[in-house]
Amino acid sequence: MYRIIDYRREKVNIPARVETIEYDPNRSTWIARLCYRDGERRYILAPLGIRVGNTVMSGDNVEINLGNTLPLRLIPMGSLIHNIELKPGKGGQLVRGAGGVAQLMGGQGNYFQVKLPSGEVRLIYKDCRATIGQLSNLDHQNISIGKAGRKRKMGIRPTVRGVAMNPVDHPHGGGEGKAPQGNPHPVSPWGQLAKGYKTRKKKKSSDRFIVKRRK
Repeated sequence: MYRIIDYRREKVNIPARVETIEYDPNRSTWIARLCYRDGERRYILAPLGIRVGNTVMSGDNVEINLGNTLPLRLIPMGSLIHNIELKPGKGGQLVRGAGGVAQLMGGQGNYFQVKLPSGEVRLIYKDCRATIGQLSNLDHQNISIGKAGRKRKMGIRPTVRGVAMNPVDHPHGGGEGKAPQGNPHPVSPWGQLAKGYKTRKKKKSSDRFIVKRRK
């Protein structure tokens, strides 16, 4: 029962009415079911504050209203946005989780600076589209699972700690009792450093689009 989300918002200049705001087990934010004027129904990520009965649109000549999607070049500077494209027409790839919000900072030729939730400032092409507003379900990060059984119902099985294993099974394994000297730095079961070690490629092609790192 996977809900297909319309990240592309490709039905241009056709008004859509919000029919329902729903919970989706496959993602952290709420989703909204739209009914377009031509009768087609689609799901989108629900922005914070959207209500049943509201009208949303996508296109170049739409108003700057909550839930509307339009190119970055037509969005006022300082606006809060989500579901941002990296390639025109590909569909939103950035800022899609609960409570997520980015800010349009300014223009620079054919590119605009966007401040992402991580704090990173990135250049994005002017014709890439984004949706106005912040994503819903801000309290998602405050949810306490409460018990192991609820985690099991999510399909997540128990996780055994490396320090509880034998040396043959994990780099953290072995030692008499709880031996801290046996674990000088946390690593994965295959020895990859787990804290602070950067795994991003040194010469990644998209590095030139990053104006300011998140750290």
